[in-house]
Amino acid sequence: MAAEGACDNPAMSFAPLKNDSFLRACHRLATPHTPVWLMRQAGRYLPEYRATRARAGSFMGLATNVDYATEVTLQPLERYELDAAILFSDILTVPDAMGLGLSFANGEGPRFASPVRDEAAVAALAVPGMERLRYVFDAVASIRRALDGRVPLIGFSGSPWTLACYMVEGAGSQDYRLVKSMLYGRPDLMHRILAVNADAVAAYLNAQVEAGAQAVMLFDSWGGVLADGAFQRFSLDYTRRVLAQLKREHEGQPIPRIVFTKGGGLWLEAMGQLDCEVLGVDWTVNLARARQLVGGSKALQGNLDPNVLFAPPERIEAEVRAVLDSFGPPHTGGGTGPSHVFNLGHGISQHTPPEHVKVLVDAVHAHSRRQRGRTSA
Repeated sequence: MAAEGACDNPAMSFAPLKNDSFLRACHRLATPHTPVWLMRQAGRYLPEYRATRARAGSFMGLATNVDYATEVTLQPLERYELDAAILFSDILTVPDAMGLGLSFANGEGPRFASPVRDEAAVAALAVPGMERLRYVFDAVASIRRALDGRVPLIGFSGSPWTLACYMVEGAGSQDYRLVKSMLYGRPDLMHRILAVNADAVAAYLNAQVEAGAQAVMLFDSWGGVLADGAFQRFSLDYTRRVLAQLKREHEGQPIPRIVFTKGGGLWLEAMGQLDCEVLGVDWTVNLARARQLVGGSKALQGNLDPNVLFAPPERIEAEVRAVLDSFGPPHTGGGTGPSHVFNLGHGISQHTPPEHVKVLVDAVHAHSRRQRGRTSA
Protein backbone atom coordinates (compact mmCIF):
# COMPACT_ATOMS: atom_id res chain seq x y z
CA MET A 1 0.00 0.00 0.00
CA ALA A 2 1.23 3.46 -0.84
CA ALA A 3 0.58 4.87 2.62
CA GLU A 4 2.56 2.10 4.29
CA GLY A 5 5.42 2.59 1.86
CA ALA A 6 5.49 6.27 2.73
CA CYS A 7 5.72 5.37 6.40
CA ASP A 8 8.66 3.10 5.70
CA ASN A 9 10.78 5.78 4.04
CA PRO A 10 9.31 9.27 4.32
CA ALA A 11 12.46 10.99 3.05
CA MET A 12 11.97 9.30 -0.34
CA SER A 13 8.28 10.17 -0.54
CA PHE A 14 7.69 13.76 0.57
CA ALA A 15 8.34 17.05 -1.20
CA PRO A 16 10.81 19.60 0.19
CA LEU A 17 9.29 22.14 2.56
CA LYS A 18 8.47 25.51 1.01
CA ASN A 19 7.35 27.43 4.12
CA ASP A 20 9.41 26.59 7.19
CA SER A 21 8.48 29.62 9.33
CA PHE A 22 6.58 27.50 11.86
CA LEU A 23 9.44 25.07 12.38
CA ARG A 24 11.97 27.91 12.57
CA ALA A 25 9.91 29.67 15.23
CA CYS A 26 9.61 26.41 17.20
CA HIS A 27 13.40 26.28 17.30
CA ARG A 28 13.65 29.96 18.34
CA LEU A 29 15.09 31.07 15.01
CA ALA A 30 14.22 34.33 13.24
CA THR A 31 11.29 34.30 10.79
CA PRO A 32 10.05 36.84 8.21
CA HIS A 33 6.69 36.94 9.98
CA THR A 34 5.10 35.36 13.04
CA PRO A 35 3.75 31.99 11.90
CA VAL A 36 0.13 31.22 12.65
CA TRP A 37 -2.02 28.12 12.88
CA LEU A 38 -5.15 27.46 14.94
CA MET A 39 -6.15 24.67 17.27
CA ARG A 40 -9.13 22.85 15.67
CA GLN A 41 -8.49 24.75 12.43
CA ALA A 42 -10.02 21.80 10.55
CA GLY A 43 -13.48 21.44 11.99
CA ARG A 44 -17.13 22.25 12.36
CA TYR A 45 -16.92 26.02 11.71
CA LEU A 46 -16.18 25.24 8.04
CA PRO A 47 -19.16 24.33 5.83
CA GLU A 48 -16.92 22.13 3.69
CA TYR A 49 -15.97 20.13 6.79
CA ARG A 50 -19.61 19.60 7.65
CA ALA A 51 -20.25 18.40 4.11
CA THR A 52 -17.37 15.91 4.29
CA ARG A 53 -18.52 14.63 7.67
CA ALA A 54 -22.01 14.11 6.28
CA ARG A 55 -20.53 11.95 3.53
CA ALA A 56 -18.50 10.01 6.11
CA GLY A 57 -21.62 9.31 8.15
CA SER A 58 -20.05 9.86 11.58
CA PHE A 59 -17.09 11.47 13.29
CA MET A 60 -15.24 8.16 13.63
CA GLY A 61 -16.09 7.37 10.02
CA LEU A 62 -14.38 10.60 9.15
CA ALA A 63 -11.35 10.19 11.42
CA THR A 64 -10.65 6.57 10.47
CA ASN A 65 -10.86 7.11 6.70
CA VAL A 66 -7.52 8.18 5.23
CA ASP A 67 -9.02 10.07 2.29
CA TYR A 68 -11.53 11.97 4.44
CA ALA A 69 -8.93 12.79 7.11
CA THR A 70 -6.63 14.11 4.41
CA GLU A 71 -9.40 16.15 2.83
CA VAL A 72 -10.48 17.89 6.02
CA THR A 73 -6.90 18.53 7.18
CA LEU A 74 -6.26 20.48 3.98
CA GLN A 75 -9.57 22.35 3.87
CA PRO A 76 -8.48 25.34 6.01
CA LEU A 77 -5.27 25.67 4.00
CA GLU A 78 -7.34 26.22 0.87
CA ARG A 79 -9.02 29.19 2.56
CA TYR A 80 -6.26 30.73 4.67
CA GLU A 81 -2.51 31.40 4.47
CA LEU A 82 -1.79 29.25 7.51
CA ASP A 83 1.81 28.31 8.31
CA ALA A 84 1.16 24.75 9.52
CA ALA A 85 -1.33 21.93 9.14
CA ILE A 86 -2.40 19.71 12.01
CA LEU A 87 -3.48 16.12 11.57
CA PHE A 88 -7.24 15.69 11.70
CA SER A 89 -7.91 13.11 14.38
CA ASP A 90 -9.09 12.98 18.00
CA ILE A 91 -7.22 13.04 21.29
CA LEU A 92 -8.96 9.83 22.40
CA THR A 93 -7.68 7.45 19.73
CA VAL A 94 -5.18 5.92 22.18
CA PRO A 95 -7.68 4.79 24.84
CA ASP A 96 -9.97 3.65 22.04
CA ALA A 97 -7.11 1.40 20.86
CA MET A 98 -6.92 0.08 24.43
CA GLY A 99 -10.41 -1.34 23.89
CA LEU A 100 -12.54 1.20 25.77
CA GLY A 101 -15.02 1.63 22.90
CA LEU A 102 -15.00 5.26 21.76
CA SER A 103 -18.13 6.71 20.14
CA PHE A 104 -19.52 10.13 19.26
CA ALA A 105 -23.28 10.67 19.35
CA ASN A 106 -24.79 13.52 17.35
CA GLY A 107 -24.84 16.68 19.44
CA GLU A 108 -22.77 15.08 22.20
CA GLY A 109 -19.10 14.74 22.95
CA PRO A 110 -17.05 11.54 23.08
CA ARG A 111 -18.14 8.61 25.19
CA PHE A 112 -16.46 5.35 26.23
CA ALA A 113 -18.46 2.14 26.46
CA SER A 114 -16.07 0.68 29.07
CA PRO A 115 -14.76 3.36 31.45
CA VAL A 116 -11.88 2.53 33.81
CA ARG A 117 -13.18 2.75 37.36
CA ASP A 118 -11.95 -0.21 39.43
CA GLU A 119 -8.87 -2.27 40.15
CA ALA A 120 -9.66 -4.91 37.56
CA ALA A 121 -10.13 -2.35 34.78
CA VAL A 122 -6.93 -0.56 35.73
CA ALA A 123 -4.96 -3.81 35.90
CA ALA A 124 -6.17 -4.74 32.42
CA LEU A 125 -4.80 -1.58 30.83
CA ALA A 126 -1.78 -1.96 28.55
CA VAL A 127 -0.01 0.00 25.87
CA PRO A 128 -1.91 -0.94 22.70
CA GLY A 129 -0.21 -2.36 19.66
CA MET A 130 0.38 0.50 17.27
CA GLU A 131 -1.13 -1.51 14.42
CA ARG A 132 -4.52 -0.68 15.97
CA LEU A 133 -3.79 2.95 15.13
CA ARG A 134 -2.55 2.29 11.60
CA TYR A 135 -5.36 4.43 10.19
CA VAL A 136 -3.81 7.46 11.93
CA PHE A 137 -0.33 6.81 10.59
CA ASP A 138 -1.64 6.18 7.09
CA ALA A 139 -3.49 9.49 7.30
CA VAL A 140 -0.29 11.28 8.39
CA ALA A 141 1.58 9.92 5.36
CA SER A 142 -1.31 10.75 3.04
CA ILE A 143 -1.54 14.32 4.35
CA ARG A 144 2.21 14.86 3.99
CA ARG A 145 2.00 13.82 0.36
CA ALA A 146 -1.04 15.99 -0.27
CA LEU A 147 0.60 19.01 1.34
CA ASP A 148 3.39 18.73 -1.25
CA GLY A 149 5.74 20.72 0.98
CA ARG A 150 3.35 23.68 1.34
CA VAL A 151 3.63 23.85 5.15
CA PRO A 152 4.74 21.46 7.93
CA LEU A 153 2.41 18.86 9.44
CA ILE A 154 1.82 18.68 13.20
CA GLY A 155 0.94 15.38 14.88
CA PHE A 156 -0.67 15.29 18.31
CA SER A 157 -2.06 13.37 21.25
CA GLY A 158 -3.92 14.05 24.44
CA SER A 159 -1.72 14.15 27.52
CA PRO A 160 -1.70 11.22 29.97
CA TRP A 161 -3.80 13.17 32.49
CA THR A 162 -6.33 14.42 29.95
CA LEU A 163 -6.78 10.90 28.56
CA ALA A 164 -7.23 9.60 32.12
CA CYS A 165 -10.02 12.12 32.74
CA TYR A 166 -12.06 10.74 29.84
CA MET A 167 -11.14 7.13 30.60
CA VAL A 168 -12.38 7.29 34.20
CA GLU A 169 -15.32 9.65 33.71
CA GLY A 170 -16.39 7.80 30.58
CA ALA A 171 -17.15 11.12 28.85
CA GLY A 172 -16.59 14.82 29.34
CA SER A 173 -17.24 16.13 32.85
CA GLN A 174 -18.35 19.29 34.60
CA ASP A 175 -16.82 18.52 37.99
CA TYR A 176 -14.30 15.65 37.39
CA ARG A 177 -15.79 13.93 40.43
CA LEU A 178 -15.00 10.36 39.42
CA VAL A 179 -11.43 10.91 38.27
CA LYS A 180 -10.58 13.13 41.23
CA SER A 181 -12.14 10.63 43.62
CA MET A 182 -9.74 8.02 42.29
CA LEU A 183 -6.83 10.48 42.34
CA TYR A 184 -7.31 11.28 46.02
CA GLY A 185 -8.77 7.98 47.23
CA ARG A 186 -6.68 5.50 45.23
CA PRO A 187 -3.64 7.38 43.92
CA ASP A 188 -1.97 4.04 43.20
CA LEU A 189 -4.61 3.27 40.58
CA MET A 190 -4.32 6.74 39.07
CA HIS A 191 -0.54 6.46 38.82
CA ARG A 192 -0.93 3.11 37.07
CA ILE A 193 -3.33 4.59 34.50
CA LEU A 194 -1.04 7.55 33.91
CA ALA A 195 2.07 5.41 33.48
CA VAL A 196 0.37 3.25 30.85
CA ASN A 197 -1.00 6.35 29.13
CA ALA A 198 2.39 8.07 29.06
CA ASP A 199 4.13 5.11 27.45
CA ALA A 200 1.28 4.66 24.96
CA VAL A 201 1.29 8.35 24.02
CA ALA A 202 5.04 8.33 23.49
CA ALA A 203 4.82 5.30 21.19
CA TYR A 204 1.88 6.88 19.36
CA LEU A 205 3.63 10.20 18.74
CA ASN A 206 6.85 8.51 17.65
CA ALA A 207 4.87 6.47 15.14
CA GLN A 208 3.30 9.69 13.82
CA VAL A 209 6.79 11.12 13.35
CA GLU A 210 7.90 8.00 11.50
CA ALA A 211 4.85 8.36 9.25
CA GLY A 212 5.67 11.97 8.40
CA ALA A 213 4.69 14.37 11.21
CA GLN A 214 7.22 17.21 11.40
CA ALA A 215 6.28 18.40 14.91
CA VAL A 216 4.22 16.88 17.72
CA MET A 217 1.94 18.43 20.30
CA LEU A 218 0.64 17.24 23.66
CA PHE A 219 -2.79 18.61 24.56
CA ASP A 220 -3.15 18.72 28.35
CA SER A 221 -6.65 20.09 27.99
CA TRP A 222 -7.69 19.37 31.58
CA GLY A 223 -4.45 19.99 33.48
CA GLY A 224 -5.87 23.27 34.73
CA VAL A 225 -8.62 21.54 36.73
CA LEU A 226 -6.04 20.11 39.14
CA ALA A 227 -5.00 21.63 42.45
CA ASP A 228 -1.50 22.95 42.91
CA GLY A 229 0.65 19.99 43.92
CA ALA A 230 -1.70 17.54 42.24
CA PHE A 231 -0.89 19.13 38.88
CA GLN A 232 2.80 18.47 39.36
CA ARG A 233 2.32 14.85 40.48
CA PHE A 234 -0.47 13.72 38.18
CA SER A 235 -0.01 15.84 35.05
CA LEU A 236 3.43 17.40 34.78
CA ASP A 237 5.38 14.33 35.88
CA TYR A 238 3.70 12.20 33.23
CA THR A 239 4.15 14.84 30.55
CA ARG A 240 7.86 14.57 31.40
CA ARG A 241 7.65 10.82 31.01
CA VAL A 242 6.23 11.22 27.52
CA LEU A 243 8.79 13.84 26.47
CA ALA A 244 11.69 11.71 27.67
CA GLN A 245 10.69 9.00 25.18
CA LEU A 246 9.97 11.17 22.14
CA LYS A 247 12.17 11.32 19.08
CA ARG A 248 14.20 14.51 18.88
CA GLU A 249 14.84 14.07 15.18
CA HIS A 250 13.85 11.88 12.27
CA GLU A 251 15.56 11.38 8.92
CA GLY A 252 18.07 14.05 9.96
CA GLN A 253 15.39 16.67 10.73
CA PRO A 254 14.74 17.96 14.28
CA ILE A 255 11.20 17.36 15.55
CA PRO A 256 9.89 20.15 17.81
CA ARG A 257 7.74 19.08 20.74
CA ILE A 258 4.90 21.36 21.90
CA VAL A 259 3.14 21.16 25.27
CA PHE A 260 -0.13 23.00 25.87
CA THR A 261 -1.90 23.02 29.23
CA LYS A 262 -5.22 24.85 29.31
CA GLY A 263 -5.37 26.72 32.60
CA GLY A 264 -1.68 26.10 33.20
CA GLY A 265 -0.51 29.70 33.57
CA LEU A 266 -0.03 29.27 37.33
CA TRP A 267 2.68 26.67 36.65
CA LEU A 268 4.41 28.34 33.71
CA GLU A 269 7.76 28.59 35.45
CA ALA A 270 7.73 24.88 36.31
CA MET A 271 6.67 24.04 32.77
CA GLY A 272 9.62 26.05 31.53
CA GLN A 273 11.80 23.23 32.86
CA LEU A 274 10.17 20.65 30.57
CA ASP A 275 12.34 19.02 27.91
CA CYS A 276 10.41 20.46 24.98
CA GLU A 277 10.85 23.24 22.44
CA VAL A 278 7.50 25.06 22.64
CA LEU A 279 5.02 25.92 25.37
CA GLY A 280 1.46 26.75 24.39
CA VAL A 281 -0.43 29.13 26.68
CA ASP A 282 -4.11 30.00 26.97
CA TRP A 283 -5.63 33.49 26.82
CA THR A 284 -5.29 34.09 30.58
CA VAL A 285 -1.48 34.30 30.31
CA ASN A 286 0.36 37.56 29.78
CA LEU A 287 2.75 36.90 26.91
CA ALA A 288 5.29 39.49 28.02
CA ARG A 289 5.53 37.83 31.44
CA ALA A 290 5.68 34.39 29.83
CA ARG A 291 8.50 35.56 27.58
CA GLN A 292 10.35 36.89 30.61
CA LEU A 293 9.89 33.62 32.51
CA VAL A 294 10.57 31.01 29.82
CA GLY A 295 11.41 32.81 26.56
CA GLY A 296 15.09 32.20 27.06
CA SER A 297 14.63 28.47 26.52
CA LYS A 298 11.21 27.91 24.93
CA ALA A 299 9.25 29.28 22.01
CA LEU A 300 5.78 30.41 23.03
CA GLN A 301 2.54 29.54 21.25
CA GLY A 302 -0.77 31.37 21.66
CA ASN A 303 -2.88 33.02 22.86
CA LEU A 304 -5.84 34.98 21.43
CA ASP A 305 -9.18 34.38 23.18
CA PRO A 306 -11.17 32.30 20.65
CA ASN A 307 -14.24 34.45 21.30
CA VAL A 308 -12.48 37.44 19.76
CA LEU A 309 -13.41 35.83 16.44
CA PHE A 310 -17.06 36.78 17.03
CA ALA A 311 -16.16 40.50 17.08
CA PRO A 312 -16.23 42.78 14.01
CA PRO A 313 -13.18 42.53 11.70
CA GLU A 314 -11.60 45.77 12.92
CA ARG A 315 -11.74 44.54 16.51
CA ILE A 316 -10.22 41.20 15.52
CA GLU A 317 -7.34 43.06 13.87
CA ALA A 318 -6.86 45.21 16.97
CA GLU A 319 -6.81 42.20 19.29
CA VAL A 320 -4.34 40.39 17.01
CA ARG A 321 -2.05 43.41 17.16
CA ALA A 322 -2.40 43.47 20.95
CA VAL A 323 -1.30 39.83 21.24
CA LEU A 324 1.70 40.38 18.95
CA ASP A 325 2.65 43.58 20.79
CA SER A 326 2.27 41.82 24.13
CA PHE A 327 4.86 39.26 23.12
CA GLY A 328 7.16 42.14 22.22
CA PRO A 329 9.86 42.75 19.63
CA PRO A 330 10.49 39.63 17.54
CA HIS A 331 13.91 38.03 17.29
CA THR A 332 15.38 39.10 13.96
CA GLY A 333 19.09 38.31 14.17
CA GLY A 334 21.19 35.20 13.81
CA GLY A 335 21.26 32.36 16.28
CA THR A 336 18.37 31.76 18.64
CA GLY A 337 16.18 34.19 20.52
CA PRO A 338 12.65 34.64 21.86
CA SER A 339 10.10 33.44 19.30
CA HIS A 340 6.35 33.25 18.98
CA VAL A 341 3.88 31.05 17.13
CA PHE A 342 0.50 32.78 16.94
CA ASN A 343 -2.49 30.65 17.91
CA LEU A 344 -5.70 30.83 19.86
CA GLY A 345 -5.72 30.25 23.60
CA HIS A 346 -7.81 27.12 22.98
CA GLY A 347 -9.67 25.50 20.09
CA ILE A 348 -11.72 27.53 17.63
CA SER A 349 -15.49 27.55 18.29
CA GLN A 350 -17.72 25.68 15.86
CA HIS A 351 -19.85 28.83 15.57
CA THR A 352 -16.99 31.03 14.32
CA PRO A 353 -17.69 32.88 11.02
CA PRO A 354 -15.13 31.44 8.56
CA GLU A 355 -14.45 34.86 7.03
CA HIS A 356 -13.31 36.12 10.43
CA VAL A 357 -10.54 33.52 10.48
CA LYS A 358 -9.12 35.05 7.29
CA VAL A 359 -9.12 38.45 9.00
CA LEU A 360 -7.11 36.96 11.87
CA VAL A 361 -4.55 35.15 9.71
CA ASP A 362 -3.99 38.13 7.42
CA ALA A 363 -3.67 40.48 10.40
CA VAL A 364 -1.05 38.26 12.05
CA HIS A 365 1.07 38.25 8.91
CA ALA A 366 0.66 41.95 8.19
CA HIS A 367 1.39 43.26 11.68
CA SER A 368 4.21 40.83 12.42
CA ARG A 369 5.93 41.86 9.17
CA ARG A 370 5.61 45.50 10.20
CA GLN A 371 7.19 44.59 13.52
CA ARG A 372 10.17 43.28 11.57
CA GLY A 373 10.34 46.27 9.26
CA ARG A 374 8.88 44.31 6.35
CA THR A 375 5.90 45.27 4.21
CA SER A 376 5.48 42.05 2.23
CA ALA A 377 6.37 38.38 2.26
